[in-house]
Amino acid sequence: MDEKVIASEPVPDFYRYWGKAKRDDVSPGPDYHLLAYHSLDVAACGWLLMSEEYPYVARIAETLGIDEHQLRRLFVLFLCLHDLGKFARAFQGLAPGLSAQLVAPMPGMSYEVRHDSLGFWLWRESAELQDVFAKAFNVDQKQVRRLHQLDTWLEIVTGHHGQPPQYPGNIRLLDHFDKSDIASAVSFSGEMLRWWLQAEDLGFLQDKALNKELKSQSWCLAGLAVLADWLGSNQRYFGYCAQRVPLKDYWEESALPSARKALAQSGLQRRPVQGFESIRQLFPFVETPTPLQHYAISQPLVEEPQLFILEDVTGAGKTEAAMVLVHRLMSVGLADGLYVGLPTMATANAMYGRMAECYRALYPQSERPSLILAHGARHLSAEFSDSVGWGNQQPSDVDYASGEASASAYCNAWFADNRKKALLADIGVGTIDQGLLGVLPARHQSLRLVGLSRKVLLIDEVHAYDPYMKKLLENLLEMHAGQGGSAILLSATLPYQMKRDLIAAYAKGTGKDMSALDSTAYPLATQFPAIAEPQCALATRPEVARRVEVQRLNGVDAALALIAETVAQGQCVCWIRNTVDDARWARQQVRNILASDEVVQLFHSRYVMLDRQNIEADVLARFGKHSDGAKRKGRVLVSTQVVEQSLDLDFDVLISDLAPIDLLLQRAGRLHRHRRDAQGNPVDSPGEADQRPPAVFYVHSPDPQDDADENWLDGQKGTLAVYRDLGQLWRSAKVLFSRGGYRMPEDARELIESVYSSATSLITPEAIEEASFSADGDRRAAASMAGFNMLDMSKGYTRKSNDAGWGEEVNVPTRLSDASVSVVLVKPDGEGSWRAYAEHPHYPWDLSTVSMRENLWRQAEKALSSELIKQMADLQENHNALKWKRLFPLAGVLDSYYDQEVGWLGGPAEAGNGQ
Repeated sequence: MDEKVIASEPVPDFYRYWGKAKRDDVSPGPDYHLLAYHSLDVAACGWLLMSEEYPYVARIAETLGIDEHQLRRLFVLFLCLHDLGKFARAFQGLAPGLSAQLVAPMPGMSYEVRHDSLGFWLWRESAELQDVFAKAFNVDQKQVRRLHQLDTWLEIVTGHHGQPPQYPGNIRLLDHFDKSDIASAVSFSGEMLRWWLQAEDLGFLQDKALNKELKSQSWCLAGLAVLADWLGSNQRYFGYCAQRVPLKDYWEESALPSARKALAQSGLQRRPVQGFESIRQLFPFVETPTPLQHYAISQPLVEEPQLFILEDVTGAGKTEAAMVLVHRLMSVGLADGLYVGLPTMATANAMYGRMAECYRALYPQSERPSLILAHGARHLSAEFSDSVGWGNQQPSDVDYASGEASASAYCNAWFADNRKKALLADIGVGTIDQGLLGVLPARHQSLRLVGLSRKVLLIDEVHAYDPYMKKLLENLLEMHAGQGGSAILLSATLPYQMKRDLIAAYAKGTGKDMSALDSTAYPLATQFPAIAEPQCALATRPEVARRVEVQRLNGVDAALALIAETVAQGQCVCWIRNTVDDARWARQQVRNILASDEVVQLFHSRYVMLDRQNIEADVLARFGKHSDGAKRKGRVLVSTQVVEQSLDLDFDVLISDLAPIDLLLQRAGRLHRHRRDAQGNPVDSPGEADQRPPAVFYVHSPDPQDDADENWLDGQKGTLAVYRDLGQLWRSAKVLFSRGGYRMPEDARELIESVYSSATSLITPEAIEEASFSADGDRRAAASMAGFNMLDMSKGYTRKSNDAGWGEEVNVPTRLSDASVSVVLVKPDGEGSWRAYAEHPHYPWDLSTVSMRENLWRQAEKALSSELIKQMADLQENHNALKWKRLFPLAGVLDSYYDQEVGWLGGPAEAGNGQ
């Protein structure tokens, strides 16, 4: 733009403060960007984000009961004030010597409080700043301090670095601000109030009753403030300007044009959706819809956010039915995209493959929607990642202090992490953890909620969550409903009480009362709210209706003998063990009895991503839907729970360690899953029966005798360490073995409720019941811990929403029983530095990551020398993708901590969750 020097009037002092500064002296252009202009850059991005091109303003304005243009103007007014804390001389001293035109550093004034909190403190403590607001509102200063909406708005915008600002403590403002700094901040604020505030806004901002609604929407507004700050800090579009020009000239000639360019490349615009016509748009192979899919096609939709719960047998087409509902919800304007949350990385990888085949059909052919898998970087392509925007790193500004990164640094770190980037894609697939972090006091949780807003939240295998995660999920559903989001939950085995709790949480978010939803039918589809019947009993797909025989194996010797017999007959077999250690031990024993290493394969979750994906691909090729007899013949897979959900696997013989009934039914879904001939080749002819011997599900378990005591499961201590509730395990064994088998879907509901319902007819032995009391206490404690950890969303975006305090995401657990951490393995690069374990042109760090229990990491960390620790810290500093990861160097004796075939070996054996 043509820069116009201010000469006709005295130069306001607020032009003497920098807002952005270069990291080095070699980059071209000015060394700094004036604070007033950066404030307008961010405001211009907020102005566009709140336009009709984006999906935010209409819903928030409707909830608040105000005009969209008014909401847009108010949001931009307060965004202009988001960096008031940078007027502090303590902050300005972080980059001394930039120019004689700027305020000079003040000796003895140290930067001890972050600038975001300093801005909020300035509002709370400065009589001068309160007075300029009072004059704008035509009230006295005491009255303006009682306008709690102003606190909410200032917390929203000053919390733009991903956490709400801290409240004033014992530190005086004048320890950080010179009096002239406060005067400059007041002068700039007055300019913005005169510029944006209109008479019609005063009534809204002074209405105490509306503050409750504003707090409910403050989470989304805070996320938009983060996005605006990231966009407005991107030097590719917002070049530094140190020349003083009138604010309105800068707004019109620089801020707005630059913001249009930045937003055009962001990938956040609302895309047109292809109208729904039939299921074959998404799945051309579907000739005749299943009963569940027919329900998804024909069930009337309400004209508001809604929840669906689809319960049907494994293999009944739940995913296809859910995607039909997603398409219909999008086509009527109730959603713009989709996030699929799954319990594990393996299930996310499997779901990604299914989404990749159909997601483009949700949009017109001219559109290029983004699809991001949060974990399986092998699937990512440059086309997908670039379509999300910010595909490449932007130049970073100088960091403000230790532990306080600049907006551009935070932005780079976020988009270097595909787990997070998936939330802002049109279609994202990952574990549910990324969604759950939205209701925990983790940095940038508000950005996660923005990513989920206007998306359908599709959660598969919803039964798989423990009490801690279930409580968080309830909070997420409540919040998602409050943001105007629809949700679809899928399960083959969902206990009745859990279903009611999830519906109740969603209903609370909508503000509607939950009607009686007490059908015991199975399969079952539930809708809330609904025009027609809220619950619909369904038939299942004939091909998955079957009887499964159940036989008990009394010990590992019996399991090993069965495996040897199966291999001798040329069939394939899988043994699902409950811990990694048990799986490794069993693999070696099977190799010993077969005298062969070639036919036995190990699969669990404690592999580096690259190796895990290679193993998973091989497992799917050998045992998946399209595998033939030659690939399957005489093969053995020893696995943990990673094969339990979502992977489309089919075994001739299946053995499982004892587990709760719902998980056993899930595992049994991998037995004779597809029709095959006697040699194991797929049978494609309609109506042709499976030609293998009858399906028998073998369960490795002691006899559930009526007089069993607390030592009943001592032979499977790993199982008890994982599942803890001895009563549930005993009842699971009892109901299965007493029947000798079961029919699906007829027996599914009774089997599940026999184990989980308080009204079960099974009489649990007294000693086992007593042993279960501690497990029940653990469940209550886990739910209580979730309540302690999660945010109280009703309090709005404020530090008061959580008493435990806010932290980085690595400090806020989404899984209590898991307590896992992500560790990136690195190797010497031969030139005195380090490279990722995985050699990959685009995603080496992602593919070098292994997930493990935190106690295993602590044990391994002790082996690192101080020099190695320093080298790992330097590596993190140079790579944004590693910022919040642990690093472990495979060099020297430490190289033996990981084996490509066996997985992570470092530290002593683990007695916890085997996944």
